[in-house]
Amino acid sequence: MEARYSIVFYFLMLLALSSAFAFPSKKQYKPCKHLVLYFHDIIYNGKNAGNATSAIVAAPDRANLTVLAGQFHFGNIAVFDDPITLDNNLHSKPVGRAQGLYIYDTKNTFTSWLGFTFVLNSTDHQGTINFSGADPIMVKSRDISIVGGTGDFFMHRGIATIMTDAFEGEVYFRLRVDIKFYECW
Repeated sequence: MEARYSIVFYFLMLLALSSAFAFPSKKQYKPCKHLVLYFHDIIYNGKNAGNATSAIVAAPDRANLTVLAGQFHFGNIAVFDDPITLDNNLHSKPVGRAQGLYIYDTKNTFTSWLGFTFVLNSTDHQGTINFSGADPIMVKSRDISIVGGTGDFFMHRGIATIMTDAFEGEVYFRLRVDIKFYECW
């Protein structure tokens, strides 16, 4: 009888140990590189050609290219060449340019699709960082993918958390971009 209890005891111990190793805990990743940058977008409105850093290049039928389309700007496409700074001051010395496009792609909320590159040319960083992803604008903090880079960021990948840091109507907005690289070559 005692042998039977021993066998059951060892079987239960074996079962407990095997289940402990069957479901390993999720690995926590730590960034290999981290940056926080700001980019400033001033959309052309027909009156600010000297200051504008972006322009509407496509709009819904019969829409004006100097005013974003009606509700939720659905159908507008804008290209940009915006200054990047280390702080939230538009007049700070730029460390590079944000170049790309955003497409307003949803009819029932403010959402855009972003495809852009940070071209950095400062004493601290040389190279590009490429971003791509959906931007649900009404969400305070949102993530987009970092899909690659060149120079100091060669083959880097990670996540950029973006937040609208400031905006003035539909002419100016500033994004805070918290960049975390998880693959650094």
